[in-house]
Amino acid sequence: MEKLQLESLLRPYGQEHLLTFWNELSKDQQLNFEKDLRSIDFSCISDLKKCTDELAKESDTDELIECLPEDICVKKSAASLELQQKWWDDGLKQISEGLSAVLLLAGGQGTRLGVSYPKGMYNVGLPSGKTLYQIQAERILKLQQLAEVKYSKPSFIRWYIMTSEATLSATCEYFALHNYFGLKPENIVIFEQNLVPCLTFDGKIILASKDHIAKSPDGNGGLYGALLKNNIIDDFEKHNVKNVQVYCVDNILVKVADPSFTGFCIERGLECCNKVIEKTDPKEAVGVVCKLKGKYQVVEYSEISKETAEKRSSDGRLLYKHSNICLHYFTVEFLKKVISEHLNELPYHIAKKKIPFVDLSSGVYVEPKSPNGIKLEKFVFDVFPFSSNFAVFEVERSEEFSPLKNGPSESVCSPSSCKNDVSDLHLKYLLNAGAILKQENGKTDFLCEVSPLVSYGGEGLSDYNGKVISKAAIVYIDENHRSPVHKKSKN
Repeated sequence: MEKLQLESLLRPYGQEHLLTFWNELSKDQQLNFEKDLRSIDFSCISDLKKCTDELAKESDTDELIECLPEDICVKKSAASLELQQKWWDDGLKQISEGLSAVLLLAGGQGTRLGVSYPKGMYNVGLPSGKTLYQIQAERILKLQQLAEVKYSKPSFIRWYIMTSEATLSATCEYFALHNYFGLKPENIVIFEQNLVPCLTFDGKIILASKDHIAKSPDGNGGLYGALLKNNIIDDFEKHNVKNVQVYCVDNILVKVADPSFTGFCIERGLECCNKVIEKTDPKEAVGVVCKLKGKYQVVEYSEISKETAEKRSSDGRLLYKHSNICLHYFTVEFLKKVISEHLNELPYHIAKKKIPFVDLSSGVYVEPKSPNGIKLEKFVFDVFPFSSNFAVFEVERSEEFSPLKNGPSESVCSPSSCKNDVSDLHLKYLLNAGAILKQENGKTDFLCEVSPLVSYGGEGLSDYNGKVISKAAIVYIDENHRSPVHKKSKN
């Protein structure tokens, strides 16, 4: 009886093949599989199937793309120091009143890094040995302290962490094991994003085993559905959160809950804003913020031609230069609007992948050697077209963007590049504070690190004015030793 009912459910969508092995399953397996099948919204399968048609379509992006209007593009460094300070103070005020939260996108595993645990647990090799999760937690803790000192009241930043099925348990255990890195556990909300079925190139759902559907996380744009499913909007309102900064786990330089970013958005009255860096190499594999069909949008590097990517303006800079770095500001009211009015309008994007499957004729498990299907994902920035008050906030690459994408054998977007970018920035902090760099002859493995608990973004380092830093040493300034700790460098 159950099989007949399920066939009636699947037949309108052409997915009856999912019951191929039904009669071979135990009663418990059948019950679990039925529950899984009934949890899928098959009414949207036809929409998912339409995505497969995109594989054969040619993009017309080159004809539709437009530059952003100058009046919505603001470069932080071009603002006066007084205005920058105002942005900082206004953002810190929001933190002191509990109005600002941060939301971390942490669904990715460290597979490309050669590890099986969540990417946030990765240690790139800094002198402190701190992981991405710890560095970000300590930046939040430092901001809370700065807000408390400035405004003389207890301050906190609510931290929402969206994981995937693959990273949820390990992330929860890791935070608990490390006592939440000094943050109050009641201010950390860890939740899981949704999964969507994987499809063959002709739109059939793939069986991962005889009683399991092949699924994958629905991308960072699955955030909005996850906010609804996990009652996060209700949590925002319960705790009087008014604005949220969303960021990705793999940027080691991320200024978590950046007060300047919030202050800028508050000043402009923005409901949606994207932090960007300048793209200088047309071959760089990053998306750019632009207008498409009259709407603000991020266009991926693979969606525009080489000729369009290389176009330059009269000043010699790239025409499409505002690189997306997955760092966004949203008001809670805007997020509520997206979820209530536009959730079903968010498009799925296609990624051809090698997806293990069970052969329907033989029942044999197969691990394909070439792409055999597609994974579907949504992008977090696909809500930009729904904003009536949008801007981009340009910051310096060397200060705010160093992604961890590749394994130790690579030279870019790798543990070594992240480690060196942190070192370069933190040395700059110390030199700006008046420290003296002692040059040394010969090759060294010089590294410099300043704990986030000492300085969030270069502030509070006046004690190092006149202190000597040797480039023949590894320098680590932590919260317990406020003098530079020199460790002998390997030669």
